[in-house]
Amino acid sequence: MTDEEVLAEFRAADALLEGHFILSSGLRSPTYLQCARVLMDPRRAARLCAELASRLTPAVHAGVTAVVSPAMGGVIAGYEMARALGVEAMFVERPTGQFELRRGFTLEPGQKVLMMEDVVTTGLSSREAIAAIEAAGGRVIAAACLVDRSNGKADVGVPLTALVRLDVPTYAADALPPALAALPAIKPGSRAA
Repeated sequence: MTDEEVLAEFRAADALLEGHFILSSGLRSPTYLQCARVLMDPRRAARLCAELASRLTPAVHAGVTAVVSPAMGGVIAGYEMARALGVEAMFVERPTGQFELRRGFTLEPGQKVLMMEDVVTTGLSSREAIAAIEAAGGRVIAAACLVDRSNGKADVGVPLTALVRLDVPTYAADALPPALAALPAIKPGSRAA
């Protein structure tokens, strides 16, 4: 799949939005990719994650025995990636503000893990999820995401493979361009401000 074919999947799902958006990081952006809409169609989710799995290195394919994703946004993408790789899927969640494995999920000491996200913007959530996975005994050898909004600039601490890399501008709330500041801000993500 080319980048344009991936973006066509987002457009077909009404998941490529234009406006004034407040991202989970607190940054503002004129563009929002709503992965939940793309992933609501199981066939599309399977197709996109299978394509992403095909881009992982042979070492990742050979080594990974589990995919762990952050809840909420990464759960479906993580499940579909695990299906594509033929390994178990788990997720970390934030019951008290920090990611942790719950619900009986466990990792063996040193178990090789792929951390799967839906969207990476700054890499902060990815790094937090990786820290939780490692605190639970796993060893994250790579990360993957459907969309890398940083166009490869975000550092998640391990190699990151993206289905599509975009250079989407982000702004601090106090440094908005006038055209963006004139639009009402919307917070479409899963985390409260």
